[in-house]
Amino acid sequence: MSDETNAESFRLAPMSAMIRTVTLLLLALPAVLLAAPLFGERVPAEPALVIIAVYAWIWLRFRPSRFVVHRSGIEVCWPLKRRGIPRRDISNVRLIDGEELKTETGWCVRVGSGGLWGGFGWLWTRRRGVVQMYVSRTDGYVWIERSGKRPWLITPEQPEAFVRALTR
Repeated sequence: MSDETNAESFRLAPMSAMIRTVTLLLLALPAVLLAAPLFGERVPAEPALVIIAVYAWIWLRFRPSRFVVHRSGIEVCWPLKRRGIPRRDISNVRLIDGEELKTETGWCVRVGSGGLWGGFGWLWTRRRGVVQMYVSRTDGYVWIERSGKRPWLITPEQPEAFVRALTR
């Protein structure tokens, strides 16, 4: 999908205060585990190393770095992969706030990564079934409806401009 010259790129939005706080606490965990022996605690290093590996996996494979709007659709870019959503599959795109999200989805359960840098993976919802979710904020959501396929919920930087670019 990256063959077009008039592409517009939108980074994943900066984290909201709540997600940033959770992220900082989670990032401190392996550091605390690795520093424990300096304070006389007998803590093996393996749990901290496993946590660091999981964090790296989330950063490289779960947390998208940007969303690129092309004439032919959207390209979602992670450090180690890319995924396209053809424009012909997109039936609607709109901004949605937290209250509208609750109305649209009903009761939800996240399946994937949540808390560290945002929420990434699936959102199982009572009303809409599974929704692809890549959010780093608790506002500025973009809802992408797809014909016959699961919808996406994302938080690109400049969500209004993203929606404009996709609806041209």
